[in-house]
Parts: sequence; structure tokens; C-alpha cells
Amino acid sequence: MRSTSFDQAVDALRLAEADPGRSVVAATAVARRARRQGEHAAASGAEREYGIAALHLRNTDVATRHLRAAVVLGRRAGEVSLVTEARLRLAAVLNLRGRVRTALREIEAAAAEATGTDRARALAQHGAILLELGRLDDARGSLDVAVPALRAAGDRMWLKRALANRGLINGRRFRFDAAEADLTESLRINRALGVDLSVAFLLQNLGWVDTLRGDVPRALHRLDDAEAQLRKLGAQVGLLLEDRALLLLSAGMTGEARATSQASVAALERERQHVALPRVRVLLAQAALAESSPDEALAQARRALAESVRQRRPEWASFARYVVAAARAADAGERTRISVAALQRTAVALDAAGWPDVAVHAWLLTAELAFERGRTDRGVAALRTASRARQRRPAATRTLGWYAEAQLRLRQGRRPAALRAARAGLRVLDEHRARLGAADLRAHSAAQRGALAGLGLRLAIGGGRASDVFAWAERGRASHLLLPPLRPLDEGDDAVDLAALRAAVADVDRLRNEGVDPAPALRRQEALERRIRDRARRRPGSTSAEPLPPVRDATLRAALAGSTLVEYIVSDGALGAVVVAPARTTWHALGPVAPIRGLVDRLPFAVHRLASGRATVLPLLRDAASRLDRLLLVPLAAHLGDGPVVVVPTGPLHSLPWSLLPSCAGRPVTVAPSATLWHAASAPVRSSAAPSDAVVVAGPGLPGAEDEVDAVAAIHRTTPLSGPDAQVETTLRRLAGADVAHLAAHGTIHREHPLFSSVLLADGPLTCYDLERVRPLPRLVVLAGCETGRHGVPAGDELIGLAATLLARGTVQVVASVLPIPDAATAPLMTLFHERLAAGASSAVALAEAQTAVAGEGGPALAAAAGFVCIGGEFRLRSATAVH
Repeated sequence: MRSTSFDQAVDALRLAEADPGRSVVAATAVARRARRQGEHAAASGAEREYGIAALHLRNTDVATRHLRAAVVLGRRAGEVSLVTEARLRLAAVLNLRGRVRTALREIEAAAAEATGTDRARALAQHGAILLELGRLDDARGSLDVAVPALRAAGDRMWLKRALANRGLINGRRFRFDAAEADLTESLRINRALGVDLSVAFLLQNLGWVDTLRGDVPRALHRLDDAEAQLRKLGAQVGLLLEDRALLLLSAGMTGEARATSQASVAALERERQHVALPRVRVLLAQAALAESSPDEALAQARRALAESVRQRRPEWASFARYVVAAARAADAGERTRISVAALQRTAVALDAAGWPDVAVHAWLLTAELAFERGRTDRGVAALRTASRARQRRPAATRTLGWYAEAQLRLRQGRRPAALRAARAGLRVLDEHRARLGAADLRAHSAAQRGALAGLGLRLAIGGGRASDVFAWAERGRASHLLLPPLRPLDEGDDAVDLAALRAAVADVDRLRNEGVDPAPALRRQEALERRIRDRARRRPGSTSAEPLPPVRDATLRAALAGSTLVEYIVSDGALGAVVVAPARTTWHALGPVAPIRGLVDRLPFAVHRLASGRATVLPLLRDAASRLDRLLLVPLAAHLGDGPVVVVPTGPLHSLPWSLLPSCAGRPVTVAPSATLWHAASAPVRSSAAPSDAVVVAGPGLPGAEDEVDAVAAIHRTTPLSGPDAQVETTLRRLAGADVAHLAAHGTIHREHPLFSSVLLADGPLTCYDLERVRPLPRLVVLAGCETGRHGVPAGDELIGLAATLLARGTVQVVASVLPIPDAATAPLMTLFHERLAAGASSAVALAEAQTAVAGEGGPALAAAAGFVCIGGEFRLRSATAVH
């Protein structure tokens, strides 16, 4: 018969996983009383409970000490089961600390000594440690024996652990349904037992499985829930941050993945969970490499390799070796010293260790280096191995498999078949991206399009047919804007948080103006931004609709109606242009892109100084514009004619103020993210007789804004919103269904998270997330503030920001500035623009005429006119009225 102290120890043990903080207090009291009374069994249970609680409270040193004490007290009590239980937990803690050999000795000794249910528990823990070591098949063998024995014994506490670990093994083997089944059963048991901490860990593990299978919204939802629960319980979060970093990296959010990996490393070091450090360093190295920081990537990967070897963890050593090679490959000098044979062995080891997705990258790098060194047979064999991934992996890895297959077919001289493989890979990626429910996820995930679209583009350029070059250029252009529309944000929680964000931003500004430290308000602002962003990312996307197919150049020619389209392309460091004119489509090689980037960077500086009244900078501005003109447009002059031009830019040209170029002076120019989007947006309005409704808004603190909106409102015969009436919610209600919107307000570009770019209204910022709540958006939106036309460009030519949000959600055209402009000088330009628009001119014609009229005044007027561009399709008022 057990003593009361023993029963209390058992009760406290159950509390160790449910509430570790309370458990420490209970265990301390029980252990002291049991020791005084000589009740070694009760003392052993209490010490074990203390050790488990200390582990969850991030102190592995304390956990080790108390679990060793539990082993000693169990032996004094003469109870093998107590010794076994303590050794099982001790082995787990030693493993977390990176003392793998000691952990294995403990667990194997416990398994040899135990019988019956105790042996099943030992096998379950043995499987857990082997899982950490990457010995997946051996771990699965131990767990497959333990699970039925534990289920038969009704030992739910150990069964849930065994199922959770087997679920992780199934996940590593990409057996997602089996992983979900094991983890879900374990989750049910934990909920029935009321073990909240383990519930949080299971949600985390399910989120990890969702990450591997590419279900980003569901993975985010589960990881968010797990993190909230862990933080509520004061538990360790280092491993959860690791899983979040993996998710962000898989979604192409490399900057966030890098920051989260760094936070995970710091947390794991505090928590002394050394066994997890190598794999998180590998994630950090991958993110740094993706962020063009090969030196940091190499340092982290080498450190991860050393730690993995020290811990005798060959699977993570293989992963680290691959990242070391990838980082070295980014350096021309180091690249030649990489051993192709060693890299091939690493790829084989990654496949064997359960990292088939990473292995594909290793095989592709092996092929690349082999071909560079003339070892064609080895390169072809590597491509053939990598190409198998196109049939059985998650979407991202299947896309890489199709890229390998396209390369393989090209090496075999099968050019049409290679192009078919590239198109197949793009279809896989588009289907995956359509299931994402947030604009930033869609844009960042397009990074994987680059290799496939670039391959097709190089082949098309080599083939010499302009139509083919145009078709492949379109496959890599702002493709996420052509996906099915996103679901609107929730008018409940999202609207509340957006209102709270406006209040937090106002507090930050107020405190700064008062000379008070705004840090608390900034933290509140950052927390709200994260909550809004993460909730948006958890939205499901579309499961059936397909993206808009790329427009054919023949179809485009028929729609241009006297205009000419120029689509710029960068391939292998060289700039070229496809010109789609009414008569034919032509391809033009223009030269290196590097000089163009430098010239474009000069323009904001020159315009800013001109706006300040420094006329001496005008020759510098004109020189840079003329040199850009000679590089970009003069070689195309014979094909452009004198009519309107539609420009589809690339790279640095996205922020080019085209009206400054001599070839564009006075010429209507429309800048489109892609020809396909321009064609779709420029389709005729069905009900041309519908009245034109205009919304005109002035934000605070913008010199001349109220005079500007009064003039614009008079032209469109409407009443402007200004002063305290110009609030976000009022503006959003007015925007819905309007034909034209004019927002004269300060613009802010959020460079880290472009969807928080905004225009400032009376009660705070109106962000891209606010615009997602408006249906339908105005057909024309004029953003008369600094840099409101600048895009974030997270990958290739995928765009994100205010203008991109408007275009993706149905706005036909955005008129905005791509440069810092003198706000006080914009009113004459905007008044002339709206007068011509109301008189029947298209928006591109109206802007060109207004720019020509005011630019002659020079100084601030020229600077104000220079920055504005028309972005999107062609726009004309439904019913224009002449202005007298």
C-alpha cells in the first residue's frame, strides 16, 4: 500500500507537464516531507517531477540534478519501475544537452533492466533519442514495438509521447497522412488528460508537418496557437521559433526567417538545449544565404557542422555540409575548390537521412559544378536523380524536380521538351500559390519561379523569336497579381486591430513630439502589426481557380490601338527589350544592366535637391536622364512611333520616373507590372453610361493639401473630405464603388513589411490591409504623396505595396509618385491632370499634358511633376464632362 506522500508525488507528477511552475512548488514540499519520513519511493517521484518541471522551465542543469537524485532514491526504495522512469527522463535531458552517448547508455541500461510496461516505456524513450540522432529507421523500430504495448497497458502518458515521436518520424519521411494520424491521436490523449503543455507541443508538431506539406496558412495557425499556449505557461519557446523559422524560409520570407532563426538560437542557448542548436544554425545559414550574406551563412554552417560532428549526428552534419558548399559556391574563388565528389556523397547522405527536399538542392548544385568542370556524365546523373522529386514531393520541391528535368532534357538536346518541363513546374507553383491567402506570402513564394522562368527565357532568347521571348518574360512578371483575388479581411477582429494600430501610431508621433521615449508605444505598434499580418497569412486561398494565363503578343497588338508596349528583361546580367507594336513584335539586346542601375539611383538625389530650389543640380538631372534615354529608348526609336507607350519595367526600372527621359517628354506613358495585367485591366467598361463618382480626401500635415482637394473636388463636382472628417473608416466607406479617388496625403513606405505602407489620414495610417476591406475599389486611384508608387520587390519582378494591392484587387490604374516630391508644389499638376481627365482624356494623356504644362516652370514644379507615373491599365472616365 502506497503512502500519502507517494500519492501526493503522483499528483504532483501529473502537474509537471500541465503547469511546471506550480509543480516545482508541490514537488519541493513532497520531497522534503518524504525524505524526513524515509519514504524513498515518494521522494523519488517528487524528484522526478521536479526534474521534469525544471526541464520545461528551461533549466536543464537543475533537471539533470533532480533526475539523478530520483534514480538514486528509486534504488534505495528497491523499485525498478521508479529507477526506469527516472532514467528515461534523465536520458531525454542529457540528449537535449547534447550528451548523446551518455543519454544512450542511460536508456539502453534502463531497457535491459526493465520488463513489461516499463520496457515499453524504455523503448519509447529509446526511439525518441534515436529520432534526435537521425536514426529514423531504428527509432521507428523501437516505437512500433512500444506503441501497441503501451496501448494494451492503457498507459496513456507514455503512449501519447510514443505517438508524437512516431508522428515526427513519419513527417521526416514525408508520410504526411500517417504523421497527422499519430500526432492527432496524441493530441486527443493530451487534451483528455488536461496536459496543456503537451497540447502546445503537439500543435507545434502538427504545424511543422503542415510546413513540410506546404500548407502555410494552417501551419501558421497551429504555430501561433502553440506559441500563445507556451508563453502563457512560461515554457520553452526555442524549438517553436525553430519551426516558425523553417516555415518562413519555406514560404520565401527570408528576412523574417533570418531574424526568427537568430531568436531561436538565442533562446536555445538560454535554455541549454544544445542538441537543437546545429539544426537551427543550419536554418540561419540558409536564410543568410538567401539574403545574399554568404559570409554569415558560411560561418553559421561551419559552426553547425562542428556541433553536429561533436554530437555524433550525421544527418545534421550532412545538412550543414551542403549549406557550407552552397555558401562557398557564392564566392567565385571558393567555388572552384568545392569537391564535386564530396558534394555528391552529401546529397546521397541527405536522401538517406530523411532530407529528400534538401537533397534535391544538393543534387542540383552537384550538377551545376560538374558541368562547369566538363564532367558531363556526372552532371547528367545528378540531374536525373534530382528530377525524380517532381513526382512525389510537396509543391516547392516538385517545382525543383521539374527544373532539374528541364535542365536534363536541355542537356539531351530536347529543347521543346525542356520548355514543357519548365511550364509544368510553373503550373505546380501557381497551384500552390493560389492556396495562399495573403499577398505577401504569394509574392515571396514566387522566388521559386525565377529559376524556371529564367531557364525558359534564356532558351527563348537563344531561339531568337521575339514572340517566345515575350511569352517567357510574362511568365515571370508580377504573377501573383494575376492569381484569384484574396478573401477580404474580417470586419471584426481585423477592423478592431487596424483601429488600434492607428491609435498606436498616433501615440508614437505624439510622444516623439513631446520629447518622450516612444518605446512602449512602438512595442504596441509592432505587436499589432504582427497580429494583423499573421492573421492575414492564416487566411486560406483558392483551391480551384487558376491564375490569369499570360497574354499572347498577337492578342496584345490588337488591344494596343495605336500604343506600343515595351517589356524590359534582364537575363544573365544583360538588359533587353521586347517591343510589341501594332505591326510586329521585335526583340532588342540593350547591353549590361549595371550602368543603368547607377543612373537610376542618381535621379532621386537630383530631384530632391531641385525641389529644394537648387537649380544648379538641373544639368546633373538632365545628363542622367539623357544617358538613360540613350540606353533604354533611343535604340528602340524606330519601333516606338510618336504615340503612347506602355512600359513593363524590370529590376531598377520599377522606380524610374519615365517623364524625365527625353523620348517620353510629352508622351503618354503607362507603367504596367505585366503586359497580361495591363491587357486585363484595360478591357472596356461594360456600362459606359454609368455616372462617375469621385472621392477626394486630404490628409493632415501636407502643405497645400486642402487647396488641392478643393480644386479637384470642384472639377468632379463632389464634396471633399478634409480636416477631422478625413478619417480612415469614413474614407473606406466612400471609396467602395467609386470611379475615381484622389488622396492628397503623406505616404509612408514600410520597407520591411510593404503591406503596412500607408497614406496618413486624420486618425492615422490607411494601410494596404485597410484597402483589402474595400469592395469594389475605385477604378482610378491618385495617390498624391511622396513615393506612394514605389513597390517592394521581394522576388524577381513580383511587386508588393500600395499600388500593387490596389491593382490586385481590381483598380484599373494608380497615379502615384516613385520619387520624393515637394508636396506643396503638386496642386497645380493635380488640378491640370483632373481637368484634362474630366474633359475626356485618358489618364496617361492627362498626366503627360499636365506634366508638360508645369515642368516648364522649373524648380519645385518640375520636381513635383517628374515623379508621377500611371501604373496599371488604361483608364478613362465613364462619363466625361468638359471643364470650363
